Amino acid sequence: MSGFGLAGPPPAPSIPGWTHLRTGKVRDLYTNEKQEILLVASDRVSAYDWVMPTLIPGKGAVLTQLSLFWFELLEDIVPNHIISTEVPSIVSDRAVIVQPLEMFEIECVARGYLTGSGWNEYQNNHAVCGNILPGGLLDGSKLPHSIFTPATKAAVGDHDINIDFATSAASIGHAAAEELKDLTIALYDVAAEFSKERGIILADTKFEFGQSPSGEIVLGDEALTPDSSRFWELSAWAPGGVQPSFDKQFLRDYLVTSGWDRHSPPPELPEEIVEKTARRYEEAFFRLTGSAF
Repeated sequence: MSGFGLAGPPPAPSIPGWTHLRTGKVRDLYTNEKQEILLVASDRVSAYDWVMPTLIPGKGAVLTQLSLFWFELLEDIVPNHIISTEVPSIVSDRAVIVQPLEMFEIECVARGYLTGSGWNEYQNNHAVCGNILPGGLLDGSKLPHSIFTPATKAAVGDHDINIDFATSAASIGHAAAEELKDLTIALYDVAAEFSKERGIILADTKFEFGQSPSGEIVLGDEALTPDSSRFWELSAWAPGGVQPSFDKQFLRDYLVTSGWDRHSPPPELPEEIVEKTARRYEEAFFRLTGSAF
């Protein structure tokens, strides 16, 4: 068993003028009479396919505001789904109003460094999602060039599954897969260079795209946050092991040593872990945007 645990997902707050649609690991979605979508980022945090019972204060606002920063920076490459940031006060700073999209049923992942599931696959066949790579790379090595490594979209509590380009093309059509691949790499390369100038390595990231009613491809969901990306400290980068990161690594490290079996509902998080995780998200925001959160 995995996901939200025995109690199920937390109740979504009632928001006047908006009807609740569904609850994900982190976000709650609502709609209104105009068929717009209110996308609310909560302070929930997930790890090992479970949503933790303890909130990370301010996390939802960090994710929302950082996504808005990147959406604006990258809008010359691809349009995004944002309609307005004027949202109900109950979800101020952690919600946006977006256009409804017909989402493509793949996760669009770009990698510039070898780590995570990519590292695991590379050790077996010197390839990641069909991308053949040179021998001799280490966990954390920079790749010769950015690669597209799509994945299936998993239900809450399940793992995304890495797939090759041919499988993604069979799922959404070859022309669409080619366009999403090109957009994913273009977005990644610009964001990676921007991040590097601020002392941060963007090791990999995940994008989600959809089609507008007119058929235009649009960037949706979130963009380049610590939840959807691996951000590493450039000055401490040393291939050959785990890299210092701007994400929930404190949380993962704690869970590994906590005695939790990953099959039953997870434990409440100690205050120290909550504070360290929150600070790391806020530091990523500051380093990337230049603004204190």
